[in-house]
Amino acid sequence: MHSNVSRVTDAARAAGLEISVRRFPEGTRTAADAASAIGCSVAQIVKSLVFMADERPLLALVSGANRVDMDRLSAAAGATETRRASGDEARAAGGYAIGGVPPFGHANPMTVLIDRDLLDHDELWAAAGLPDAVFPITPNELVRASGGRVEDLAETEPA
Repeated sequence: MHSNVSRVTDAARAAGLEISVRRFPEGTRTAADAASAIGCSVAQIVKSLVFMADERPLLALVSGANRVDMDRLSAAAGATETRRASGDEARAAGGYAIGGVPPFGHANPMTVLIDRDLLDHDELWAAAGLPDAVFPITPNELVRASGGRVEDLAETEPA
């Protein structure tokens, strides 16, 4: 097992979860790729996105069907300035490359915010440390294992 996947499974175990990681050679780097490989809806994919909130790393767990509303994210983080982390910043913060960032098991502690829309599903799929590795998890398990706080993070469509 790849060391990144081992870190994720170890973190899950430490949180009281046994996860079953599946590998897809075709890749699961994007939410659409993951949904297609798994055979689920894009909304069931957990996008693990690293941001810099007042230059501190922040992890947003967002439904694959949603885009993050930066104003909502900043407000939820209590930050005056929030931006997407660069690939190097994301790797330094969590220890994983973009496309394989898991919801837990990071190299450094980060604030975790969870898009409320993820709670609408019975089963979710999250990255397991590599761009071709994912695992199923329930919303309640995701919240518990990540230590995240549920917030409204998604962009809303204009009226």
